[in-house]
Amino acid sequence: MRAVICEKFDGIEALRCIDDAPIPPMVEGGVRLKVHAAGINFADTLMAKGEYQVKPPFPFSPGLEAAGEVLEVAPDVTRVKPGDRVMATLHYGGYAEEAVTDQAGVYAIPDNLDYVAAAAFPIVYGTSHMGLKDKLKLQPGEILLVHGAAGGVGLTAVEIAKKMGARVIATAGGADKLAVAKQYGADELIDYRQEDIRERVKQLTDGRGVDAVYDPVGGTAFDASLRCTVQGGRILVVGFASGAVPQIPANILLVKNLTVHGFYWGAHKTLDPDLIHRSFDELLGWAAAGDLRPHVSHAFNLAQAQDALKMLLGRKSTGKVVLTTGAAGDAAGAAVN
Repeated sequence: MRAVICEKFDGIEALRCIDDAPIPPMVEGGVRLKVHAAGINFADTLMAKGEYQVKPPFPFSPGLEAAGEVLEVAPDVTRVKPGDRVMATLHYGGYAEEAVTDQAGVYAIPDNLDYVAAAAFPIVYGTSHMGLKDKLKLQPGEILLVHGAAGGVGLTAVEIAKKMGARVIATAGGADKLAVAKQYGADELIDYRQEDIRERVKQLTDGRGVDAVYDPVGGTAFDASLRCTVQGGRILVVGFASGAVPQIPANILLVKNLTVHGFYWGAHKTLDPDLIHRSFDELLGWAAAGDLRPHVSHAFNLAQAQDALKMLLGRKSTGKVVLTTGAAGDAAGAAVN
């Protein structure tokens, strides 16, 4: 089968697409997919460098989420059957024409989503829904500050927060990215390249500040969040896209009675799988009703995996970047929506 292979932890430059990759074996509780599309995630770049929590044995294919058709199921599988259209989370292996994953991470695709949209769905929507609802406990009428609001998780946070009745202030770099956040419901926009986040938030909230912050960026964005959050506010840390891991001054937490939540969604597949299933039940219901619109700015073929990952790292995309395995990927790098 065709797959993108990592043979050493030398970063994305060492990844190569081959035509004779070994087909992954079936496992107990496993589901074999004919992969039509795979979502690109920042974690894939870390895995290629050996800096991710999961370090697969060589050779392996990166890819933590995929969408496709069920080809085969293990005898003990009850959630899906051959022929079903599904999206799935994986430990790795999504950048390939076939992948095997545990049935617990497999979900039926709503009829109104194609494979490209479905491949862009699980991780970013799962992260934002659980993060906002179960960790931040966001309430209707609250003001939420979303950093990186045109990126994968940031854009879904804007969309879901609006669904939950919040007022959303979105930060991003540049007018084009802010326009995407606006399309997905952001009430106010801050261009962090041109404006001071703290001062602009104070202006937009009449000096009050925001109730909660959704932060996949870290760095100076996190520092600003500490200073523009209300007394008793909450901050959700979901990543460090800036490359800078902030050091939190505990005196500010004390004086302002702030709560900072660290949130790694993937860990909950072991910590609380039932919570993930309940989250997906609601998310997929919203998607089926047309209330969620996965945004894929670019689709690449497997052979262009390096280009896709470089686009992500260079912050040149909005929403998600997706790899495709068939005809849909022939227009490599083409904008999707």
